[in-house]
Amino acid sequence: MRVIAQQFEKGPSVFGKRFVRDLISRSAENGPDRRKFLVAAGAAGLGLVGTGALATAIAPVANAATRPPAQKETVSSAAISDAAILNFALNLEYLEAEFYSYAVHGHGLADSLTTGTGARGGVTGGRAVPFLSRTVRQFAQEIAGDELAHVTFLRTALGSAAVSRPAIDIKNSFTAAARAAGLIGAHQTFDPYQNENNFLLAAFIFEDVGVTAYKGAAPLVSNKTYLEAAAGILAVEAYHAATIRSSLYQRDLCTAANKISNARDSLDGASDDDQGITLKGQANIVPTDSNGVAYSRSAGQVLNVVYLNPKKTTSGGFFPKGVNGAINTSAG
Repeated sequence: MRVIAQQFEKGPSVFGKRFVRDLISRSAENGPDRRKFLVAAGAAGLGLVGTGALATAIAPVANAATRPPAQKETVSSAAISDAAILNFALNLEYLEAEFYSYAVHGHGLADSLTTGTGARGGVTGGRAVPFLSRTVRQFAQEIAGDELAHVTFLRTALGSAAVSRPAIDIKNSFTAAARAAGLIGAHQTFDPYQNENNFLLAAFIFEDVGVTAYKGAAPLVSNKTYLEAAAGILAVEAYHAATIRSSLYQRDLCTAANKISNARDSLDGASDDDQGITLKGQANIVPTDSNGVAYSRSAGQVLNVVYLNPKKTTSGGFFPKGVNGAINTSAG
């Protein structure tokens, strides 16, 4: 996000923050406004193609080496606006930012960062983690700061088109996920804020999903300026994921983390791509295919994971009332 922010701050060029923000705001989330946006973008020399260079996750993208033909998406790349695409990312950033903010600070986002279009929801659960390790605390603080910056940036870029924070559950959803993964019994509960180990396992659910979502965007980016920015976001998410995976490995939480990986894999389709933090008894900090390439998830597959449902649906899990914006349905 810092890379993107730098691009938007560049002086009087056509990539000036105010100009692009105004275009995205005017694009809204409908066909006529979408066409107006593309005309304006073309006239300004932005070099956008199709749905825009920041189509971070709406088209199914197959793993070059292992993934079968991608699942059909509810919203096609030709029918969605750039604002809707960025709003999909904003929904996910709200979730991560709330999770880490509570863990580090004991409170969620400021009200001023949660308003917008669509139904504004509250947050269920969340409290400060009693960190004992200075290292883990500092890791959590840094990631929390990054996620807050992501929310702030996307809201600024979207302007009046930004969606509000949807209802978020960071309490019951973790229990459901832990039960599904076999970490706890059918009548037990899982509190991600109880201790450092629980916090790291909970963070593991999110971080790998973020990396695969941004990886799926890469083939859609044609403008070099936006490609550099998207690569910057992917790098940040990958750093976060590697930090969490390494911390889990060092604490000998491999078995639990691998169960979470298997649970994610059961949610996002028939392919077996998700990888735990050990493979054949060896450390597996970077999950890749045989070519050393990270795999991808489409928006629908991402929603399967965060809705905690392998079927097509518009709500559930961490988003009990669904996400705001046009991209809101998981893959079927």
